[in-house]
Amino acid sequence: MAHTEHSTVRNRLLRAMRPEDFARLQPHLEPIDLQSGQTLTKPNARTEHLHFMESGISSITAEGANGRVEIGIIGREGAVGATPVLLGSDRVPYDHFIQLPGAALRIRAEAVSTAMEESPTLRKLLLRYILTELIQVRQTAFANATQEIEARLARWLLMCHDRIDGDELLLKHEFLSMMLGVRRSGVTLAMQQLEGAGRIRAKRGRVTVINRELLEDMADGSYGTPEAEYARLIEGA
Repeated sequence: MAHTEHSTVRNRLLRAMRPEDFARLQPHLEPIDLQSGQTLTKPNARTEHLHFMESGISSITAEGANGRVEIGIIGREGAVGATPVLLGSDRVPYDHFIQLPGAALRIRAEAVSTAMEESPTLRKLLLRYILTELIQVRQTAFANATQEIEARLARWLLMCHDRIDGDELLLKHEFLSMMLGVRRSGVTLAMQQLEGAGRIRAKRGRVTVINRELLEDMADGSYGTPEAEYARLIEGA
């Protein structure tokens, strides 16, 4: 099987690696397609692979008596399954499934652990990535506790927009309801408000971002902190 070249990867975390660190992972990276709804990591199940996302979006969800709610998302900036493996565990109590289809570079957890032991610079970069995941989750908790549904929806759409090519997202209101932890009627009203203000266009399970600047205004400060920290910690901005 031909090796994936460092110059061609779309995953931002892989691109940020030193060439010698990427070379440690390169022989073990396997390109795969990801389908909508596909589970990458089950709750409390052993994490056998990391998936460096090349395109598409994976949701991290928690489930309880009142249903399932999204607590984080991972796109081409990161790796699904990284947290337990990089922190010396082998599982987490959360579900990771594909929200928007795409592709990934899959690698066995043992290969990543071995490479981290061999390279302090790789270990530092990957642990910094875990910090960016924690910042995103904490920002989500902040937004859910302090913001109205319109601001939370705007933030979520911006986060998804960051992780796709183009401006169109394939999203149904039922899915948005689950992701935001609100009733479908609440999502519909929030969507109508964002659309009426010229921020998005929503039609038949498709949401198109029309004016990103206005969408950021609607997010009311809840968007931007994790994104800036990723640029600082991973890409050196």
